[in-house]
Amino acid sequence: MVNLTFVSAEGRRTELSVPAGTSIMQAAVQNGVAGIIGECGGSAMCATCHVHIDPDFADRLPPMQDMEEAMLDCAAAPIDARSRLGCQIELEPDLDGLVVHLPETQQ
Repeated sequence: MVNLTFVSAEGRRTELSVPAGTSIMQAAVQNGVAGIIGECGGSAMCATCHVHIDPDFADRLPPMQDMEEAMLDCAAAPIDARSRLGCQIELEPDLDGLVVHLPETQQ
């Protein structure tokens, strides 16, 4: 199991423990975390799973692919250097304790 924490735009924290191999988007949607929609189901076609990765974990993530970068340009909330699509990040043991911050809006 991999532990992660979602932090809402208002500062509300939701802590989860999910099986390795689950994406950030799947973890949120399957556990009713408000602020992640995952409209396209994880195919990197909508940017409704936009998250901001805590800087302490940025260097542990897989590199961003061109398609993910292009879809982030469609995100409703402002993007920054911490922005990623939650559907493109699978939770593995080396990401245990990951903290992700949710934007104010996804649409």
